[in-house]
Amino acid sequence: MKWFRLGVWEETKTSSQQADGRLVIISVALLAFTVLGVRDAGAVPSYARQTGLACSSCHTVFLELTAFGRAFKMHGYTTQAMKEQLEEAGTDKEAPLNINRTFPLSVMLQTSLTRTDAQQPGTQNANVEFPQQLSIFLAGEITPHIGTFLQVTYTGQDDNFSLDNTDIRYADDTTIGDRELIYGVSLNNNPTVEDLWHSTPAWAFPFASADSAPTPAASALVDGALAQQVAGLGGYFLWNKHLYANVTLYRSAQIGAPQPPTTTSNGTIRDVAPYWRVAWQQTSGPNYIEVGTFGLFAQVIPTGTSGATNKFTDFAFDAQYERALGTNSLSAHATYIYENQQLDATHAAGGSSNESDKLHTVRLDGIYHYQNQVALSLGYFLTHGTSDPILYAPAAISGSANGSPDSDGVLAEIAYFPWQNVRLSAMYTVYTEFNGRANNYDGSSRDAFDNNTLYVLLWLMY
Repeated sequence: MKWFRLGVWEETKTSSQQADGRLVIISVALLAFTVLGVRDAGAVPSYARQTGLACSSCHTVFLELTAFGRAFKMHGYTTQAMKEQLEEAGTDKEAPLNINRTFPLSVMLQTSLTRTDAQQPGTQNANVEFPQQLSIFLAGEITPHIGTFLQVTYTGQDDNFSLDNTDIRYADDTTIGDRELIYGVSLNNNPTVEDLWHSTPAWAFPFASADSAPTPAASALVDGALAQQVAGLGGYFLWNKHLYANVTLYRSAQIGAPQPPTTTSNGTIRDVAPYWRVAWQQTSGPNYIEVGTFGLFAQVIPTGTSGATNKFTDFAFDAQYERALGTNSLSAHATYIYENQQLDATHAAGGSSNESDKLHTVRLDGIYHYQNQVALSLGYFLTHGTSDPILYAPAAISGSANGSPDSDGVLAEIAYFPWQNVRLSAMYTVYTEFNGRANNYDGSSRDAFDNNTLYVLLWLMY
């Protein structure tokens, strides 16, 4: 969960839960069982039940969308106006219904083991979370033109249920001349959650990560800081299967906070925050490429509902590449985010050294899929920004001894899918710089490589 403090968004952590060795043994046993007992499987989550298609029709491996998966989302999670795509996928189950024949309900369970190279002071290492997340989805066609992706999640850290990523859509299509135009409206609670690609923050690699390991102090506002703290209404279109555009206006809708916002509210958006997205996609033989740009502008009141604001202007560029390799495939993603922070409110309150800071974020990753059963991933990440000794102050583990937000590293993951709705994965993250330094970055003798993290995950969808 993310909270606003003095004009910047940061992730808050509760203390690590105790590890349970018996659960580790059970996880190993499950792994051995699935390796020895692999069999073909049909899709079971609610979209698969709705369409009658296997999970692999929409995903290479979850969460990565195929071309059909992007079209399904574009059409509002409905099969209306998708006769051609459904026939190509081998089913004619596209007749419009007044109501879905199957109740569009799915569940998700994530349980994980997290171990850092050096334990955090006063905590136990090799932390087990059972569950890390437990989610219930209302996901599917509501009417022939309206569909939902609505997620309610229980997290072990917070010990409660809360509304998670949500996207409710109306969609239709028409022709202008002889060119197809798909258009729609989205009501959602997270900038980029409505996007179709994995080069934007909401659906970017890694698709799951540890919530009990240290993470760098700085990130851009569009990079998940507003997730589940806003409500946005916007429109989108895809013209001639190539040009995609989306504009959404967001307003504060904080969960667990007073409604309407009061003098005690934190991080309230003044007026609305516009989000924009433009992308071009092209297919050539076995190759697919998308290039695009997206951005966000927000005026945020640190405390209360009036007074000085902090202004965040985010500009980003992204690209996605896919190539079919027989029964295997390759995908790659690239993202660059530039953020300008005009910290008028925070600086006036003594919360920053500078009135204006800048932040640069780079993410690159490549994923090789072997027969929709094994995924090998390698990623690189970098954050570089203006030094600000007050905003990024020294603090054990989470702070910066030199006031710098700079962090970078690499991560590698292997994921195994014994069935299309079961994911077993192990990811290792290596930091070469953390909050401004490689050594003694926090002023309390902790080094960047102390935060290197092994993350083992069992992920079930039904």
